Amino acid sequence: MSKQIIVKSIFLFALLGYVLSPISSLAQQSSVRVVASTDSGSIRIGEQVKLRLSATVEQPGGLTVVFPQVPDSFSHFEVVSRSKPDTAGDNNTKIFSQTIILTSFDSGHWDIPAFRFDVVQNAGGGTDSAFTSTLWVDVNTVSVDTTKAFKPIKSVRSVGWNFWDYWLYFAIGISVVIIGIGLWVYFRSKPKKEVVKPVVPLIAPYDAALQLLQQLRGEKLWQQGDVKQYYTRLTDILRAYFEQQFNIPALEQTSEELLQHIKPVTILNQQRDKLRSLLTVADLAKFAKLHPTPDEHEAAMQQAIEIVEWTKPAVEKAAGSVEAGKEEIKQP
Repeated sequence: MSKQIIVKSIFLFALLGYVLSPISSLAQQSSVRVVASTDSGSIRIGEQVKLRLSATVEQPGGLTVVFPQVPDSFSHFEVVSRSKPDTAGDNNTKIFSQTIILTSFDSGHWDIPAFRFDVVQNAGGGTDSAFTSTLWVDVNTVSVDTTKAFKPIKSVRSVGWNFWDYWLYFAIGISVVIIGIGLWVYFRSKPKKEVVKPVVPLIAPYDAALQLLQQLRGEKLWQQGDVKQYYTRLTDILRAYFEQQFNIPALEQTSEELLQHIKPVTILNQQRDKLRSLLTVADLAKFAKLHPTPDEHEAAMQQAIEIVEWTKPAVEKAAGSVEAGKEEIKQP
């Protein structure tokens, strides 16, 4: 029985030695001192107090200090902000520190509990812990002198008018007025565009068309081999005459479109077949390189003259009849 007790005792001591050996070696290699302090031991409700946590490690080679995880609120205190852990010192001594700003809205004598720092040996993986001391902070209310009489609530006070409080609005308003005046002056002084009056032709469209046809005939273009130019000039003279005499946009239309647009003009529509024949020959000569015969050239010119003569305005026809009558009277 005694032998079993001795064996168990030896086993327990060996086990304790194995567990405690990293801690003892860690303690031998370095010395860790942790401190928690506040910049004030007494505050009023809502004021802030700085809590500084620091760990001083001598011979810090191969050690890692793990700072305590301070919750957002604890023991009547609330965390306002916290800084990142800072490191200072040299190879022999390292100082790790962190600042936490606290506030409290409960009056009383409150404690800041002890915080645990973990010191980890990087090589062997051993861990040791160090604790700070408990701190006390008095949170006081605002002192009120109850011996003095209560004062009445003050009425609302009006603040004096200050130009600089409204300078931006004045600047915007003045800018708008200046821009408006500038636009008014600009448009008022801008020269007005003169209305271009339509140029009244010196001679009637009928006379102008006949003169141009006679001039084209005298140039003898088709006789010189310039058939395309001959028919281009011929159709352009007719189209310009239609525009001036009947307000038909003939110069901008194809032959088929032109034949469609002359339908409402009765006097012109009466020459529809003759105009279609002329335009057909002209289009073939201009675009299909057709070579009409000399008789067809003369026929096209004669058709153009007859179309112009047939659509001659009534006033000019009457004047022509009168002149013809006078010539007959003069004859013996």
